[in-house]
Amino acid sequence: MNYILMPLKKLLKLLFNRIFYVVFALLIQLGWILIIAWRLAGYSRYISIALNIVSILVVLWIVNQKINPSYKLGWTLLIMAVPIFGLVLYILFGRSRIAAAIQKRYEEILRESSGYMQQDPMTMQKLKQEDFSAANQSEYIRRYSGFPLHENTTAEYFQVGDDMFPVLIRELEQARHYIYIEYFIINDGVMWQTILDILERKAAEGVDVRLIYDDFGCLTTLPHKYEETLRAKGIQCQVFNRFRPLLNIIQNNRDHRKICVIDGHTGFTGGINLADEYINQKERFGHWKDTAVMLKGEAVWNMTAMFLDMWTVITGSRELWHFEDYLPHTYHPELFESDGFVQPFCDTPLDKEVVGENVYLNIINRAKHYVYICTPYLIIDNEMMTALCLAAKSGVDVKIMTPGVPDKKMVFLLTQSYYEQLLEAGVEIYEYQPGFLHAKSFVCDDEIGVVGTINLDYRSLYLHFEDGVWMYQNRVIEDIRQDFMETLDYCRPVDMEFCRSRNIFVRGTQSILRLLAPML
Repeated sequence: MNYILMPLKKLLKLLFNRIFYVVFALLIQLGWILIIAWRLAGYSRYISIALNIVSILVVLWIVNQKINPSYKLGWTLLIMAVPIFGLVLYILFGRSRIAAAIQKRYEEILRESSGYMQQDPMTMQKLKQEDFSAANQSEYIRRYSGFPLHENTTAEYFQVGDDMFPVLIRELEQARHYIYIEYFIINDGVMWQTILDILERKAAEGVDVRLIYDDFGCLTTLPHKYEETLRAKGIQCQVFNRFRPLLNIIQNNRDHRKICVIDGHTGFTGGINLADEYINQKERFGHWKDTAVMLKGEAVWNMTAMFLDMWTVITGSRELWHFEDYLPHTYHPELFESDGFVQPFCDTPLDKEVVGENVYLNIINRAKHYVYICTPYLIIDNEMMTALCLAAKSGVDVKIMTPGVPDKKMVFLLTQSYYEQLLEAGVEIYEYQPGFLHAKSFVCDDEIGVVGTINLDYRSLYLHFEDGVWMYQNRVIEDIRQDFMETLDYCRPVDMEFCRSRNIFVRGTQSILRLLAPML
């Protein structure tokens, strides 16, 4: 009897799932558009010729764009191979574009807040005296993300979500003025209910509690219009880029950031979302290995500004923030302890600058001794591949850690397709055997580290809103390195035999996926 009931329960769960109706509606629209295009092409030879000419013109336009070469190659081949199908897909999904009104408002907000994001010249001068190369990296982040370098900040590193969770709860309990939370995924369970109880209680006490969640990230984890439930509890809530069953490339751009700011002086970020698997209260894909950092001090202002900017953009409010009310020292007049240099930053698809990827490339290209990398997805472009291979060939110890148990099997297969070229250059690759590795971290030469939300894949580097923390000579640099080295004990080294033992079907699939990687 159970053999009959189990498939029936899964079918009913699928049919009553919000994502089922969204995907079904999108497929109907796509099919309808393709049928119209094919019928037009078959209706008249002249229309068919015109569509082919348009396809060629679009390809020429793509080739001349200042975009990633992998994007150009993938779309060019698709359009030339199946002109009508490829052309329709490119028009619908081919360009990363956010709504013009959102982009305009975002630019306005950045101009309004720019006076509060000025770099302290003494801090930058001190870093230049310490390490001119590191200062150049920091200056790039300031110029192209808009967020300055800080001292007077400490950091605490968490090697798993299990360690971060009780600290987050402790800090939330101490909030007196405001709590700002921005996450990609929220899922009901032990973690979220514990946090929600605190947020509801704090809101009742008069604390300014605000929450942003990404609608696509929570498509299967939260009920429809969950924001209304939170507002009824006194929590101000906004949904980023509401996911609607309409073919629109704006749906490509998601808010993948994970930010929690408390009273302006304490901030959390990293790979950990607000769901039970991230703290191993629920098993998904084995043991969940993730990382995060807690900042205390002046650098938290960067994270506060990121949240305020996003909140204003989503709400469309014309309210001018009184930024003095949110600065770290406003509710914490004592001097902060200083521990190295700290620079939280964000990356957005609103400009043509891939800040996240360039931060990573700067670290790799300037490394002298080693670069250790944790990433759940290794889907890299030619620039990243070249940088990693050149560093290894130059004698830098380059180690990359990826999951041993995947969350997405096709993406995992694509990740493994990059192993052979990296191994040939001398890069060492390790797969985390106990489960899924979701950490996104870089550590280099016992001096520089980055912890944040930025994956090594096209979607994260080119399409999503992301954030990270760049650190120099902070105590947590050693913690990140030590965590990486200790985690190696739970990893399987990948060798050339593994890569070359794949059968022809797997290799063929990987080749196709590599071609389509920028579009996935």
